Amino acid sequence: MTEDHPTESRLYPSRPLIGVGAVVWRDGRVLLVRRARPPRQGQWSLPGGLQRVGETVFAAAEREVREETGIRVAVLGVVDVVDSIERDEAGRVRYHYTLIDVVAAWRGGRLAPADDAADAVWARLGDLGGYDLWRETDRIIRMSYRMLSRWR
Repeated sequence: MTEDHPTESRLYPSRPLIGVGAVVWRDGRVLLVRRARPPRQGQWSLPGGLQRVGETVFAAAEREVREETGIRVAVLGVVDVVDSIERDEAGRVRYHYTLIDVVAAWRGGRLAPADDAADAVWARLGDLGGYDLWRETDRIIRMSYRMLSRWR
C-alpha cells in the first residue's frame, strides 16, 4: 500500500496509477536521479512520483522534484504521456503507470538526493549514453530539449 493511495497497491494494481515525471533543465544540463525503489530500481531516471488526489499535474511535478532532490522548479509545459506496463512471467500486470512527463526549469535550491532518489546529477545532453536510461526516458529528455529550443 502507498501513502498517496492507501487502498491501492503499486504491485499488481487493479487500475493504472498516474505518475508525473519532470525533465528539469539548468544551464543546458538535465536533472537525473538514480531510482532507489522498484520499478527500475538502480536505473537513472527523471524525478517524479504519483499524483495525489486534489493535486494538479504541475503541482505534483514540483512537489516530487522538491522531495527527491531538494530543488525548486517551475513547470513550463507537458512533454508527452507514456504508458509503463511491466508484466510478470505469467503475463499478469506487475506494474502499470500512466506517466505524464513535464518540462521544468530550475528555480533554486541545492541538489541533495533524498526520498526515492539514491543519487542525483546534472547531466549534459551529449552524455546521456553513459547513464542506464529507459528508452522512453531518453526520448522524453530529447523531446523536451527540442521544445525548449523552439520556445527560445
